[in-house]
Amino acid sequence: MFIRRFFGALISICLLSGGFSCSSSDSEKEDQASAETETNSSETEQQAEPTPEPEPEPSTEETSEPDDKESEEQEEFDYTTGDSSYIFDQNKLHTFELTISEEDLAFLDKEPGKEEYVEGYLTFEGQEIGPVGIRYKGSVGAWVGCVSGDFFQAEGEKTCTKLSMKVKINWEDTDDTFYGVKKLQFHSQNLDPTKMHERLGYWLFREMGVPAPRSVHARLYINGQYNGIFALTEQIDGRFTRENFEDGTGNLYKEIWPIRSNGEPRSDGEYAYALKTNEHNNPSFEIIRSFGDEMGSATADERIEIVQEWMDMDEVLAYAVVDRTIRNDDGVFHWYCFGGGSGVLGRGGEGEIPDEACNSHNYYWYEDPTEKTMHLIPWDLDNAFEVIKNEGNPVIPIKDGWGEKTNDCKPFVYGGWGLSQLSAACDKIIGTWAEFDDEYQQMLNIFIDGPFSQETVEELIDTWADQIESSVAQAHESHDDQPSVEEWRRAVEQFKDDLEYARTKNE
Repeated sequence: MFIRRFFGALISICLLSGGFSCSSSDSEKEDQASAETETNSSETEQQAEPTPEPEPEPSTEETSEPDDKESEEQEEFDYTTGDSSYIFDQNKLHTFELTISEEDLAFLDKEPGKEEYVEGYLTFEGQEIGPVGIRYKGSVGAWVGCVSGDFFQAEGEKTCTKLSMKVKINWEDTDDTFYGVKKLQFHSQNLDPTKMHERLGYWLFREMGVPAPRSVHARLYINGQYNGIFALTEQIDGRFTRENFEDGTGNLYKEIWPIRSNGEPRSDGEYAYALKTNEHNNPSFEIIRSFGDEMGSATADERIEIVQEWMDMDEVLAYAVVDRTIRNDDGVFHWYCFGGGSGVLGRGGEGEIPDEACNSHNYYWYEDPTEKTMHLIPWDLDNAFEVIKNEGNPVIPIKDGWGEKTNDCKPFVYGGWGLSQLSAACDKIIGTWAEFDDEYQQMLNIFIDGPFSQETVEELIDTWADQIESSVAQAHESHDDQPSVEEWRRAVEQFKDDLEYARTKNE
């Protein structure tokens, strides 16, 4: 387990010098592109035969008591008409069952890194949905210790019990939805011994007013066999933007900063590559380009006024406060530097790598076309909380505190593996945010006294732990690579200690 978590830090090193991350694979690009104009797929020739349902187990879900409005409740919880709040209800632990033909499951297991869909069926609360598309998903970190070959290339057969999975509801008909969503994402949490990072991290962002995906725990069966406990995390797509913004019809971009780390503007081709909505609507990149151009060409004093015009500073500072307090060091504030003369991993002496080769990842940008504003959305919190007390992870730790700059804004070596990074505050956008230091401190106090208070957080963790304890035990009984309840409980208690350390350190 330690080895897998240690090498899990390698999730970060799939960043490319062009500013894009391996976490956005070709198959994911196809998923996003098909969100608006999906057509029937014929990737698999054999339709999956549903396997017998597993024997029912004691329910782990909290359900409403029957009343005289049973027909209304049935309609509310019908997957064709129900709202997504049902499947992301924090008070429920839902069970999902996937049925895939043995041939197609063997195809997926042989090379999960291909991330290719096969046809199958989803069963939820006695209702069969399908056919649906099913595939494994993930970036480099998802394959650590879980494929037989080179995980840098996501090669080889599946070797872990669990891998993150994506279920495509609108497999044959673009109008098909499941409680309002077209895709379900089940994250394996293989690198998180607490099984709490994603759920708590996104909850904290949302409680502070930051647009962020919802995440809950979920139980997953595959062909009648219990696979384990997963994080069911909301997909960030056009449906997400419509639910989270007054005008949600604008452009959504994955992992592209509006300007390069040296302040130069980006090309339309780069924006088009990162675009996740409106791809087929002759998209305009005027908003993000204008924001980047203004920030890149302005003086330091002018940038303060510009960022206030383009962004909600309360939202920005809330994002920064949550991100820095939970040490989401594999996110937007870690500027990894690659290329130059220092090798693939960016090892070497300070300043060997050109500034423009430095990029951050694990975030989305949304541009509101009505308000002409930019919004940052967090993503991929696997490594959040991991380096609160120490920096044992050799890849992800950020050297600088909020607003600090190192090595005269040139790349420098830091961390156990000697990788190169650039101080985030050297970026003209983030550096301008850091000028709001008093407001940042005020927001931090609100966070610590509110959503991040010991009473609130520990009550949440205890509630969620009670929800999933029997499922953790069942996974350990069924699979030898899953932690025992005792191991998991120790990790959860250590997690609470780490959070208290983060809380008192920032008071």
